[in-house]
Amino acid sequence: MEQATVHTAHPDGSLTLLRDDGVLLDASAEAVRAGGWRAPRAGQRVALHRAAGLVTRVDLPA
Repeated sequence: MEQATVHTAHPDGSLTLLRDDGVLLDASAEAVRAGGWRAPRAGQRVALHRAAGLVTRVDLPA
């Protein structure tokens, strides 16, 4: 599990995340919903799960 910050919340429910090492990642709306988010905002800390390089779930940070 990695930690990141929400960089941009898109109208379709997807997110652009900024990892702690400065790398931007895209998270699909499905990955965001899998974590139970309703309306994440820029600046919020999140924990992310990845499989095969893709973000599969965005959770509250542990």
